[in-house]
Amino acid sequence: MLRKTLVFMLIIISVFVLADVQLQILATSDSHGRFLPYDYAVNSENNAGSLAQVYTVVKKLRAENPNTILIDVGDTIQDNSASLFINDAVNPMMLALNEIGYDVWVLGNHEFNYGIPALEKVMKQFKHPENLLGGNVYKPDGTRLAKPYTIIEKDGIKVGIIGMVTPNIKKWDASNLANYKVTNPIDETREAIKELKGKVDIIIATEHMALDDEYDVKGSGALDVIAANPEINVFVAAHAHVKIANEYYYKGKLYKENELTDEIKNNGTLIVEPYKWGRTISQVLINFKKENGKYVVESRSSKNIDMKAKHGNEVEVVPADKTLETELQPYNERAISYAEKVFGEMKGGNLVPDNTIKGSCIAKLQPNAMIDLINKTQMKYGERIAGRKIDVASAAVFREDSNIKEGKIANSDMALIYKYDNTLYVLEIKGKQLKEYMEWSAAYYNQFKDGDLTISFNPDIRGYNYDMFNGVKYEIDISKPAGHRIVNLRKMDGTPIKDTDVLTLAVNNYRANSQLLKPGAIFKDGEDLPKLLGKSTDVPEFVDGRIRDLLRKYIKEELNGVLTPKYDNNWKIIGYKWDPKYRAAAIKLINEGKINLIAAGRSSSNSVSVTKKDVDALTSSYMIKEGDTLSSIAKKVGSNYMYLAELNGISAPYVIHVYDELLIPKK
Repeated sequence: MLRKTLVFMLIIISVFVLADVQLQILATSDSHGRFLPYDYAVNSENNAGSLAQVYTVVKKLRAENPNTILIDVGDTIQDNSASLFINDAVNPMMLALNEIGYDVWVLGNHEFNYGIPALEKVMKQFKHPENLLGGNVYKPDGTRLAKPYTIIEKDGIKVGIIGMVTPNIKKWDASNLANYKVTNPIDETREAIKELKGKVDIIIATEHMALDDEYDVKGSGALDVIAANPEINVFVAAHAHVKIANEYYYKGKLYKENELTDEIKNNGTLIVEPYKWGRTISQVLINFKKENGKYVVESRSSKNIDMKAKHGNEVEVVPADKTLETELQPYNERAISYAEKVFGEMKGGNLVPDNTIKGSCIAKLQPNAMIDLINKTQMKYGERIAGRKIDVASAAVFREDSNIKEGKIANSDMALIYKYDNTLYVLEIKGKQLKEYMEWSAAYYNQFKDGDLTISFNPDIRGYNYDMFNGVKYEIDISKPAGHRIVNLRKMDGTPIKDTDVLTLAVNNYRANSQLLKPGAIFKDGEDLPKLLGKSTDVPEFVDGRIRDLLRKYIKEELNGVLTPKYDNNWKIIGYKWDPKYRAAAIKLINEGKINLIAAGRSSSNSVSVTKKDVDALTSSYMIKEGDTLSSIAKKVGSNYMYLAELNGISAPYVIHVYDELLIPKK
């Protein structure tokens, strides 16, 4: 009898254990054309990430848990020379997604950069069209471009997966989405949840948007969507190019991993984001148990797995999957061949000088030949578009390392200084509107305060939203609050620009559509807006009309293939003053890595100003005495004279004066 009872109990226990199921969600996002570990913009290998490396990780994780759903959350087919393949019968990114076995693909904002016909051609290549999501974009006939959700079953678990894209695509790609309707993800997600209820065991939202909304557009951020739809169990975010794991949103608040309680973990929405460029894959593990014949979530956990990770002094790199690598080689060879093609020469130095301060992009702090080149290209070909003289042009720095080094110029170098596939617009703009636009741009700088030793950037404004201007002269007074910084705005001949002046502006399509041609952060509802005069895509000679291609054309045809680091010294930053000695010390200590330029809890470079207090924390003061030399002082304090000279901004012949105070390293 005892034996029978024991056997019966073991059967019950076995059934209970077998009823428990672990679901594995794997997600990537913002891979931006990285099908192989190669950066075509700089024409060199880059093993920090790629879909071929992701495949190696996916194979391992799938083998460990076959109850796996693999999702890509968009921004897949743009960047890294992806435009070379946009019209191919088989796009390399789709080849990779299909070979790796992605179950779900969600459309991102950059999928719309090439226009709907090109996008639809790529969409048809995805192996699982029933799982292609982006349910808040409607065609002119009222049908959806992609589905709002799908249901996938794994080992009896029915998973509802919702997919939406940020509604700001209507700002960024307005011309590509003419006559298309883009609805609010909050509402679309709510409707999807209504339809999914009773049909699934868990709801996962995979929506191409950052945590916080953009441009104050409600529903363009994940937290907006989650707050309105607490039924979401897991939210896979994208777009912001950040790593997020084990963060939860619960009852109106976002909680970091170190703030979690059992109540939050059991009832909140788990949030992950898998960084960018195939460098990271997010893993979410969800444990289910069966209660009263239904599966319920018992626990959840998540982590991000990097393709290149440092462990102590060792760097571990995930290898690319060899089979996929071989399949993608024809695309790789084609992209490298295009990247290597030389069409000009850079003479007289680099296009942009080296940064004085590590982590502080000099191209955003002073006039430079790179922005000058972009703006003059836009002004030249803007005349062809509008049939009139261009008065002013604007451009931004898209990469912190944007530059062209002295020597031969290859096609790949154009992507270094202009990474996006933007096209050129020409607008008619009044003097008052231009100044308002420039004020909006100048808000990128943090306000300068007494004691600051560096000029820093607002961490809440992305670098690509800071424009610099050619065709006009101006100063930016950073001692003043944002909105009151542009002073002495005038034409190149010195004539002041009046509010009523009518000017022509050459600008990229992104800036025109997101900020200048509709109400928003610059122009309020009811205010007059600049007028669109024409686009580069309307000029057959310009083919696709991309500014990057126009830059190449300008160098070849207008500069005879020879680029030099010349520029108009037409603007400057004013409104700052610092102690030269402390400024020199700040630069030295920053460049040594002893002072951090990144604000706490932020990822933006140069997002905090260094102050005298920061320098004082690392140095002491030494009063120079009769008979002292830099060498003798250095010996006393355990340093060397060259170091002390650099720390104090003293140049050859290194003269010092009695009773002056010298900064020395603090022991």
